[in-house]
Amino acid sequence: MSARPSNLMVIRSRVIMCLVIAALTLVSFGSLVYIMIYKGDEYQSKASEQQLYDNLVTAPRGDIYDCNMNVLATSSTAWTVYITPNGIRSLKDADEAQEVKETIAKGLSEILELEYDEVYEATEKKTYYVIVKKKIEKTTADKVRQFIADNEELELNQYIGLDETTKRYYPNDTLASAVIGFVGDDNQGLAGIESYYDNELTGIAGRVVAAKNAAGTDMPFTYEKVEEATQGNSLVLTLDSYIQYTCEKYLDSAIEQFQIAERGAVIAMNVNNGEILAMAVSGDFNPNTPFTLSSEDQAKVDAELDEEKKTKLRSELLNRQWRNKAVSDTYEPGSVFKIFTSATAIEESLINKNSTFGCNYTMTVAGRTYHCHKAGGHGTQTLTQSMSNSCNPAFITIGQLIGIPTFSKYFEAFGLTTKTNIDLPGEALPYYHKEADMGPVELSSSSFGQTFNITPLHMISLAAASVNGGYLVQPHMVKKVVDADKKVVSVTSTGYKRQVISETTSAVMREMLEYVVQNGAKNGIVSGYRVGGKTGTSQKMAKILETGDSRLYIGSYVGIAPIDDPEIAVFVMLDEPKGSAYYGGAISAPVGSQVMGDVLPYLGFEPQYSEEELKKLGVSVPDVTGIPVADAKGKITTNKLIYKIIGNGENVIRQIPEAATEVYTGGTVILYTEETGDQTTTVPNLIGLTATDVNRIAAESGINVEFSGNTTSADIKSSSQSIASGETVSVGQVVTVYFADEGSADIAVQEQE
Repeated sequence: MSARPSNLMVIRSRVIMCLVIAALTLVSFGSLVYIMIYKGDEYQSKASEQQLYDNLVTAPRGDIYDCNMNVLATSSTAWTVYITPNGIRSLKDADEAQEVKETIAKGLSEILELEYDEVYEATEKKTYYVIVKKKIEKTTADKVRQFIADNEELELNQYIGLDETTKRYYPNDTLASAVIGFVGDDNQGLAGIESYYDNELTGIAGRVVAAKNAAGTDMPFTYEKVEEATQGNSLVLTLDSYIQYTCEKYLDSAIEQFQIAERGAVIAMNVNNGEILAMAVSGDFNPNTPFTLSSEDQAKVDAELDEEKKTKLRSELLNRQWRNKAVSDTYEPGSVFKIFTSATAIEESLINKNSTFGCNYTMTVAGRTYHCHKAGGHGTQTLTQSMSNSCNPAFITIGQLIGIPTFSKYFEAFGLTTKTNIDLPGEALPYYHKEADMGPVELSSSSFGQTFNITPLHMISLAAASVNGGYLVQPHMVKKVVDADKKVVSVTSTGYKRQVISETTSAVMREMLEYVVQNGAKNGIVSGYRVGGKTGTSQKMAKILETGDSRLYIGSYVGIAPIDDPEIAVFVMLDEPKGSAYYGGAISAPVGSQVMGDVLPYLGFEPQYSEEELKKLGVSVPDVTGIPVADAKGKITTNKLIYKIIGNGENVIRQIPEAATEVYTGGTVILYTEETGDQTTTVPNLIGLTATDVNRIAAESGINVEFSGNTTSADIKSSSQSIASGETVSVGQVVTVYFADEGSADIAVQEQE
């Protein structure tokens, strides 16, 4: 039997083992310290010379088209400029490395419009890939390539590279910019359609994985894996570029004419399927340069001396110009909302179009006194007349007949308690009186459109449901999604949300709204077409109480045509007019009329003129250039126009107005038969006159006129002219004169005693 080792020997063995382990650990730790701290830069540089270069290949973003496949947003090729600082660091000659860095910094800073120090610092970074600038255009990329070629002796192609990528481009500049939105530096959608449909528009990035050395060039061995990028899907919008342009044109004109302080919005919608044909917001920005303020806003920023306040103001103004007022801002609708009150009461069989109501100017409910806009009141009137007169006491009476539970039920049924869920970001929720919190005073003010807030989109959807048979439609911007080959991926449903009122009630509403335009909101009249509509002027009560400024209004109008078989609704809102006119009937209805006048013929609706309208129609000037004077005279007189010949030539070489220009019957066409300077005249003041007087004064001044707006009665006066009085123009120049009924009153006024 062998002897067992003594305890002492076991202890010694264990101690020795521990000492050996400790020594090995100490040596390893020392080696790590030596490698990481003392030799770190050297080994890092060596490691960087033997690594994989993994680069994402940007996928082209899908395009955005209007309903006629006109391009609204697309992606074009661009380039990212990068440098490889480790390649420069690998140069053994320090002087050569310094020359390369300075040359790169000087050349790229000048070409790319960057700071010299910024580029120089990039050349000194400890990495093999640094982006200098993204998304440069081809002309700039070519300058970079030429710069590399011009410095061939320094082999700059080893240290400067260009990666192909894409850049978003909006060919129509500001057109529909609040709707379309824009993208960020990495092509991610930041606003509008670009943001809401970012997932659909964004493609699948590709990838290139290759072996690279410190300079960013190929390694001696070969390794490369390429995954192709996949383009994103494209969107076909419901928006029509021509209708959008038309809405923006007339909105911008009204903003200037009526001195609108808080912008405005115009929406055109198909009342039967919810397709948004146009959505115009004043103060549009250019999505190609979305972070550039208008000159007016930039001046405000420049005037601020405090840097912190300057930064805050700039941010506020940028967000303001990006904000889509039609969906992101709520407002008190005012008398336009009387459409809702009428439809609800008729549907519930509480009243009919012939029911009568009295108006003695004031009406008191639960201690709150309300006024009619007409001093002395309207006396006894039918519902149809009350709607046309926009009589508040009548609608307060109707509201009390409806009662709080029923009013609240229809308020919800018309979609006014939730978002419309349009496919745009930033939609605002309505603010309204819930049934439990509503009393007789709240019911009274709500019945004529005050003390609650909805968006313009809610209002046009309500109006559409009142005339299309009673169906609440889903407003939407995208018609369909297509892939890179234009194959349909998905189509937007155009089904109704629900039926809110009956076809019978809807027919009555159509009849009443046509009566309103013919007898009340006359500025909504469109020659040759049957139009229905309602105006509104609401007070901005919250801001009035806050600022003490009592003259804060919103003028609005909604028009529908053809009212006998509705297809299109146009909503107009002008926020805080500072000019002399502020009623919706005076400032917003004319915009609706102008839009309808251009859009209805475009959509294929043929006008049917009355004899009176035919007398006031313009005449299209014939083309007589290049033909003998005698023939030109005949063509001019045949079209009920007058001619004036300048020169002694045999043929007409030029004419004013140009061919196809619309002028009033009896206008003068100037025929030039020799090269000579234009005869000029001074534009007279044509505002505040009847059509007859305008035509007479224009003829005396040697200019032609085209009439626009409401010329239904002889006593309606002109409200504006396209070329200001006092301007010098060529004889024969056409001046458009707009006529409006300034007596249109539709304000919702409330006052507590």
